[in-house]
Amino acid sequence: MNGTRLPYQTLLPSAFQALLALERRVQGLTLGVPLLEPVKVRARQLNGCGFCLDRPSKDARKVGVSQRQLCWSSRRGAGTLFTPRRQAVLKFEAVTLQAGVPDAPLGRLRPHFCGAGIIKWTMAVITVNAWNRMGVVSGLHPA
Repeated sequence: MNGTRLPYQTLLPSAFQALLALERRVQGLTLGVPLLEPVKVRARQLNGCGFCLDRPSKDARKVGVSQRQLCWSSRRGAGTLFTPRRQAVLKFEAVTLQAGVPDAPLGRLRPHFCGAGIIKWTMAVITVNAWNRMGVVSGLHPA
């Protein structure tokens, strides 16, 4: 961490540990790393956290997500570049940042995931966004 304006890990370690525990729990939800990594990248693009965007981009590339897919994950309606399943997850992730979640993005998830699966994705998005907000407020930058 380079240039941190608020070192949340040391200022409130119990909250940091709680967020780490949530992250570990989400990692254990069997969402599929190749599907989860682009969602992390998309959330971080929307949240504007450069530090947060650096690592997931590298992680996504390691699990086979192409650079082209990473670039296009920020664009809605990327057509045939993503499977319908991945498109549904990316669209759902984007609307969770809004004040209300419309029925349409949720409906697009239903053919691909059961109710528990949708809740798993919701928890994953919440966790990614929590890290992003911490990164933005703390002023983290890639090393």
